Amino acid sequence: MIGLPKGSLEEATRALFSKAGFKISVSSRSYRPVIDDPDLDGRLVRAQEISRYVDHGYFDCGLTGHDWILENESDVVEVCDLIYSRASTAKSRWVIAVPEASSIQNVEDLGGKRIATELINTTKRYLKSRGVEAEVEFSWGATEVKVPDLVDAIVDITETGSSLRANRLRIVDTLLITNTKFIANRSSWEVPEKRRKIETIALLLKAALEAESKVGLKLNTPKSGLDALLKALPALRNPTISRLSNEDWVALDTVVDESVVREMIPRLRELGAEGIIEYPLNKVVY
Repeated sequence: MIGLPKGSLEEATRALFSKAGFKISVSSRSYRPVIDDPDLDGRLVRAQEISRYVDHGYFDCGLTGHDWILENESDVVEVCDLIYSRASTAKSRWVIAVPEASSIQNVEDLGGKRIATELINTTKRYLKSRGVEAEVEFSWGATEVKVPDLVDAIVDITETGSSLRANRLRIVDTLLITNTKFIANRSSWEVPEKRRKIETIALLLKAALEAESKVGLKLNTPKSGLDALLKALPALRNPTISRLSNEDWVALDTVVDESVVREMIPRLRELGAEGIIEYPLNKVVY
């Protein structure tokens, strides 16, 4: 039984599982996804709750944020990191933010102030560790609009900070950095069959994420220019080199970062390469 996040991570999670080889179908208004794997059953639940249900044993495994594991104080096995979100593959930050014109310049200035957040327990622990006494209230969402009229500061999650800037908010401090994690129930982890399945899922999900930033590259090159080509293009690490029917030529097949391909292909052409093919990847396992 696997817990899948409902809400902002839902589409990105389904896309990741699809790339990993698991097709997940969800009918309108349903919280019971259909997974094309007879060994898997699942439920769509808010990411904020998944770690609790994994800890309690209702789910054998699930995907949730590092932030919610800490917030719920869940005792789970953290199988692997999966750094992705609805918008990017960057980690997110929970930050304390105040209006640009606020007199609050540091955490200590929050003493006696009111703070709104969804991350209640973590915020309270953070303030206590800094020796700051403040009122922390739960926010059901749209937290940015509550300052300065309803509260003095907020603790909210951000990837780029653009939403905070758009609402004329200034970051005072970062509470924690978070990303999605694949977690398992401790008792389930001790069952060999379940552990093997969980580890397989983790392997494929990580391989799918690794493939997102990379592409495959095939090309033919004269043997005489092979050494010069490899020296000029250090990104072509450990390529597979195969013989061709023309003994004066060889074929190269390798995986490279997608970000360098646009500069690499013209240079390969200059060095005499032909038949250059770039192709997408679904999984990369090291």
